[in-house]
Amino acid sequence: MMTGRTAFAAMALACVLPGCATVPAATESAGTVAQTDTAPVEQRRPNIIFIMSDDHAQSAISAYGTEIGRLAPTPNIDRIANNGALFENSYVTNSLCGPARATMLTGQFSHMHGFTQNGQKFDNSQWNWVRELGASGYDTALFGKWHLNYSPEGAGIDDWAVLDDQGKYYNPDIITPEGRSVVEGYATDLVTDRSLAWLDARAGSDKPFALLIHHKAPHRNFMPALRHVQKYIGTEFPVPTNYFDHYDGRPAAAAQEMNIYRDMYEGHDLKMTVEEGSRELRFNPWTDDFARMTPEQREAYFGALQPGNDAMNAADMSDREMAIWKYQRYMHEYLGTVAAVDDSVGRVLDWLENSGEADNTIVIYTSDQGFYLGEHGWFDKRFMYEESLRTPLVMQYPGHIAPGTRIGAPVQNVDYAPTFLDYAGLPERGTIQGRSLREVVDGTPPSDWRDAIYYHYYEYPGFHSVRAHYGVKQGRYKLMRFYGDIDQWEFYDLQTDPDEMRNRIDDPRMKDEIARMKDKLEELRRQYQDSDGPAVNAPIGDEVAMAKGRHDAENAAGAGHHAHH
Repeated sequence: MMTGRTAFAAMALACVLPGCATVPAATESAGTVAQTDTAPVEQRRPNIIFIMSDDHAQSAISAYGTEIGRLAPTPNIDRIANNGALFENSYVTNSLCGPARATMLTGQFSHMHGFTQNGQKFDNSQWNWVRELGASGYDTALFGKWHLNYSPEGAGIDDWAVLDDQGKYYNPDIITPEGRSVVEGYATDLVTDRSLAWLDARAGSDKPFALLIHHKAPHRNFMPALRHVQKYIGTEFPVPTNYFDHYDGRPAAAAQEMNIYRDMYEGHDLKMTVEEGSRELRFNPWTDDFARMTPEQREAYFGALQPGNDAMNAADMSDREMAIWKYQRYMHEYLGTVAAVDDSVGRVLDWLENSGEADNTIVIYTSDQGFYLGEHGWFDKRFMYEESLRTPLVMQYPGHIAPGTRIGAPVQNVDYAPTFLDYAGLPERGTIQGRSLREVVDGTPPSDWRDAIYYHYYEYPGFHSVRAHYGVKQGRYKLMRFYGDIDQWEFYDLQTDPDEMRNRIDDPRMKDEIARMKDKLEELRRQYQDSDGPAVNAPIGDEVAMAKGRHDAENAAGAGHHAHH
């Protein structure tokens, strides 16, 4: 139920603040702003719609030109890229759901905003960009996944309705200021319905708005809407060349527990049955995901999967064949789940166009991080390897971002908060560690724009057993240090080894590059004020450094963790 609450009653300000956007009289079809003799017309500050999914791999968006995208297109997300900009090198600072959300809100790295791992409590009272826009006259709302603590209460967001914790795909618990209730339907559709209802309810307002639409999908356990359960059954997706990775020279990679063949829950994640003709699921530790479905929903969903399950149980597969079968089932479920997200984006874009708000609205689509779709044999995220480090990012603002823009400059999710402040005409904030993307999308990136990105992952001990590590990526090279019970450097030349299969930390031919990258890493740690984990110059195996690494990792991760992440 919509609350109708608003924190501020001020009318929208005329756009007189520094950095306020103006719309030129016309644009060229080629995507460049046309030059006219007419002075630009001042307008109200832009609306902002920030759409974020959970665990959406960049490779699963067709605008990025991947083979997966060709087989499973995302035409509506592509509309944003075609109408505006696609960021080719978009990265996260910590590839984990909650920390990424906190970074998005605050413009800070995990060690600064204090939310380093899932299961912690985010301090809702600290500064965030939504609160700032609300205080300056924006209507604000958030619908969908919060995942920073129980609810956004106290975060300065006018209207909200959020999924409980991770949320359930079918008939989820939804929390509002009035309390919790079970709402029948599919989570992605329900989040979209509430978002559009909020937009409809404020029709005619002359205030700008900032709307955050945060989907649970396509997060584990990858459950498509009923209309999409069969969408990719029969489609064969290409098996990654490193699907059967042996992790030579990468002990931290070898120690993980996120292998599709070995670690995915056969019942819960892959919906595999115990035998031919049976509907009884194999290992399914989180029974509520299916138990809350209505009998009709369960019949439609599992009925669609039954032929594939029966064929699997009847076949005499080798371990390798079963590993490939599991990969294909994973892809069918994951990409089927993405399909509803793409539908949602289309509904939002259609609303903007039909309402006349499209030209004055910034629309961003991103994910809280990337995701492994079989690379290294994995699902999930966490590692600083490319598939989880990269996150999709597309953005449109008609008349201000030329259609079809492609941006190669490295950007990170710390940049979202200052970007929104900039477009809203609000001053920079000293606590923010990112930079506005406005000049980048305008085609005139500052001469001192970052040439390297910094990353730090903390959650160990924790689910999936990925060791704590920090690192730097600059151009073709990447350097990482794992710490805790595995103290190990890794170094990659992404030009010759894009799949990150060959750790060249001990290659004497790379000695100078490694030394240079260590200097860069130390520089970034100073710049971002990060002292967690062993120092860059601490020798591998040094007892003092290892003890500090173990202490910092355990302190950050805490005693508990949420297994459902």
